[in-house]
Amino acid sequence: MTCSPSTIQKLLLPALALFIVTAIAPAQFASAEFPKPSLYPTSWELKFEHGKPTRIVVGDHAYWYLTYTVTNSSDREQAFLPMFELLTKDGQVFRSDKNIPKAAFDAIKQREKKQFLEPFTLIGGELRLGEDQAKDGVAIWEEPTARMGQFSIFVGGLSGEATVLKDDKGKEIRSADGKPIIMRKTLQLNYLIRGDEVYPGEDEVNENQEEWVMR
Repeated sequence: MTCSPSTIQKLLLPALALFIVTAIAPAQFASAEFPKPSLYPTSWELKFEHGKPTRIVVGDHAYWYLTYTVTNSSDREQAFLPMFELLTKDGQVFRSDKNIPKAAFDAIKQREKKQFLEPFTLIGGELRLGEDQAKDGVAIWEEPTARMGQFSIFVGGLSGEATVLKDDKGKEIRSADGKPIIMRKTLQLNYLIRGDEVYPGEDEVNENQEEWVMR
């Protein structure tokens, strides 16, 4: 059965709580009102198209990757500084492209047959206007667990919309170093894999509803 939005929200609570507890005082957390993105874009926004998360084994290591195409359809050139984070069913968060060997990227590029596929280390920077200036990229993670089950991928750097976290009285909430906590419009991709670790990588990856969140 496909997970409902409420099930996905329950999956996210541990990671969200961990972030807040480490960033702000408990009293502030209790009175915080978490913002939601505007229903309509209030700032620049990039067009983001993506494939499904896919498993690949290179040498003795297994990886998961997400291919994508990003296009600047705004009214001016934008700096594309992507951030990809994978949230597992037990609340662990993994940033993409940490200590990923070149051999893993090369194997993915060969499998996907994308001539202009760029690694994470090269794709960031100025993104010019138009479909003909679109960039093909890939986010890669070492496999966090043999049994993925439910997981989400957060994609940052696609929108200029941002807001400061405030309490229920409208006062800015600050971190331990005194800086305001800024939340940015982020794309959340939700997935479910039915099966177990007996045949990893062979079970279908089911895509659930994606949504914009402030994170």
